[in-house]
Amino acid sequence: MQAPFTTLAEFRDLLTQMPAPDADATAGATDRNSQLTKPPGALGRLEHLAVWYAGWRADPRPRVAAPQVVIFAGNHGVCAQGVSAFPAEVTAQMVANFEHGGAAINQLSKSAGAQMDVHALSLDTPTADFTQAPAMTEAEVVSALQTGWEAVDPQADLLVTGEMGIGNTTVAAALAAALFGGTGADWAGRGTGVDDAGLARKIAAVDAGLALHDVADPLSALRCLGGREIAAMVGAMAAARVLRIPVILDGFICSAAAGVLHRLHPDALDHMVAGHLSVEGAHQRLLDALGKEPLLSLGLRLGEGSGAALAISILKAAVDCHSGMATFSEAGVSDT
Repeated sequence: MQAPFTTLAEFRDLLTQMPAPDADATAGATDRNSQLTKPPGALGRLEHLAVWYAGWRADPRPRVAAPQVVIFAGNHGVCAQGVSAFPAEVTAQMVANFEHGGAAINQLSKSAGAQMDVHALSLDTPTADFTQAPAMTEAEVVSALQTGWEAVDPQADLLVTGEMGIGNTTVAAALAAALFGGTGADWAGRGTGVDDAGLARKIAAVDAGLALHDVADPLSALRCLGGREIAAMVGAMAAARVLRIPVILDGFICSAAAGVLHRLHPDALDHMVAGHLSVEGAHQRLLDALGKEPLLSLGLRLGEGSGAALAISILKAAVDCHSGMATFSEAGVSDT
């Protein structure tokens, strides 16, 4: 689906016109849930997930048949500050691994029955070092948003966005601080495993970026501190909303991308659930800021969309129970 915007102002305007869940489908799913052969509330959050999904798909008895996992990759100039345990070359190497089916996200996507796509964004041209200059020009951030928007398959019925980009936990920490307040020490974690000196460099880089740029506006924060892959996730999440495709959020970096939409419009994340809680230190704080409760907490810190892809099976189970169970009348079971 071609992106219907060419400027950040046009993208901002789109967010004021986002669709809501279908009220009739939500009501129908709620009514069906009350008649299923189980005690009221016995399936806990699975019941709420199924009704939520039904509303967005405008179907009171839906199925999850075509999930899509989209991975975006980008490189970051802030890596010059020594913020990562790995060199930037690893980004392109991991993209090749994705394309050849060798990464964890390939296996998790396959297990969940999801289509998986990979989009590398100008890996030979890293964003600018945000401690020295804005990470992207407006044209660059708009191009990344468009890539994300156009990567969403209109035939998908569930979306997971993932990322790959050496240095992007630093970028996400800076973005989270700009969006929700705080300093580098509040948001920067060890990412791929930096030592104490590396963590100190991450904190210093975040603080330098916050001091250098005017980031009061969420899209300015994305442009000045973000990365191409993070902007692409923002674009994909917004496109999913237009298409009424529910989204499962991944970890810290994905949640920081979602934070841009959250700060732009208070209801912008209504079509999203949090797939998991990462062990990246500030992820819980970020989920709290977004108002999202994770479905899973398994000690994951890989990124790539891995936790969200794993949560596809939870959402599928919720929807299958809702749509596949018999009602009391269908089963001939007394409900009194």
